[in-house]
Amino acid sequence: MKRYFQFDELGTNYKREFIGGLTTFLSMAYILFVNPSVLSLSGIPDLPDAMRMDQGAVFTATAIAAAVGSLIMGILAKYPIALAPGMGLNAFFAFTVVLTYGVPWETALSGVLVSGLIFIVLTLSGIREKIINAIPAELKFAVAAGIGLFIAFIGFQSAGIIVNNDAVLVGLGNLTSGNTLLAIFGLIVTVILMVVGVNGGIFYGMLITAAAGMMTGLIDLPSAVVGTPPSLEPTFGAAFANFGEIFTIQMLVIILTFLFVDFFDTAGTLVAVANQAGLIKNNKLPRAGKALFADSSATVVGAVLGTSTTTSYIESSAGVAAGGRSGFTSVVTAGFFLLALFFSPLLGVITAPVTAPALIIVGILMVSALGKIAWDQFEIAVPAFLTIVAMPLTYSIATGIAIGFIFYPITMIAKGRSKEIHPIMYGLFVIFILYFVFLVGGE
Repeated sequence: MKRYFQFDELGTNYKREFIGGLTTFLSMAYILFVNPSVLSLSGIPDLPDAMRMDQGAVFTATAIAAAVGSLIMGILAKYPIALAPGMGLNAFFAFTVVLTYGVPWETALSGVLVSGLIFIVLTLSGIREKIINAIPAELKFAVAAGIGLFIAFIGFQSAGIIVNNDAVLVGLGNLTSGNTLLAIFGLIVTVILMVVGVNGGIFYGMLITAAAGMMTGLIDLPSAVVGTPPSLEPTFGAAFANFGEIFTIQMLVIILTFLFVDFFDTAGTLVAVANQAGLIKNNKLPRAGKALFADSSATVVGAVLGTSTTTSYIESSAGVAAGGRSGFTSVVTAGFFLLALFFSPLLGVITAPVTAPALIIVGILMVSALGKIAWDQFEIAVPAFLTIVAMPLTYSIATGIAIGFIFYPITMIAKGRSKEIHPIMYGLFVIFILYFVFLVGGE
């Protein structure tokens, strides 16, 4: 095994790899509780039960998808990169596709499944690089930053810090409410943990917030800590139930959004973590195809189990910082995700005020992409800004992407930079125009 994972070549050992895998798990364990909360729309009151995914089933699907994805990444691609259902993509799934568009979550899972299958085909055919390179870097950064603002906005709503205001759309909530105060406390604690550099700060922040909620009576004590993993029956195979309903302009845009964001997340994470671990050779990423295959196949597995898009996690950098260098780090992380299956009773104490700080912090981390955009070039600034600001204001990641991708060719042509526009961008321009004409215009 040491020879397979190249321990000697990478200067590592079992102890370092185990610590790296555990550190990565603790850094991303929050997704086990945040993902069920997001996909069940737990922070949105008065919704029909049919719109909410079963939290227990999503918890199990999240853990298994993360374990399978991390195992494939570790064993096949041999990278110390773990996978799990992605933040941002789960928000798009729940708040845009299901809540705003009214698409059944079963159909949304079908969209995730198809995006994963397309990703596999693009990976095996080698077309993936052409598509990634066709999207200008500035729009990739804008998409990441816009999703960050959108996630943070959802977090502020879940916390009760931002509420509906009929006069001005949104306003400040009741900061004296017990649950809102608990969320604010959690945000402060998590920020402090992150600032002082605690690995797994988001996860520990959730634990401390939940403990404070139980001590103050705002959260009921759990009936148990360890229990049998929840059944997958409510979600398993649901992606096949409404498969025939994906052949519409609306679902095409949804599938493209799943695909694009997963592309950006994966490519960025692979390069960042591999570079940190010293795995990039001659400015190239070895086994990149295998790493992307691991990501895309994990998405397919996750969709069948019952969760939104599974993707590579930048939190893997914490494990690399702790010493992880080989794929065995990801294998260790996968083992901890499987072990976590037996702690499902804790789902009951991870309420909206507990997950809200995590959403806000993840939003802050994603908005760092703003600094990489060339704001001094107006033809770049316009589509980037519209992409970013439209996501939270329209409550739709897809709409933000559509607006930005429509304005980019317009501003670049007006500036006389039409030769820099890839033909694929013109195709996307047409698709997103049709999106507004047939989907938004018909509402």
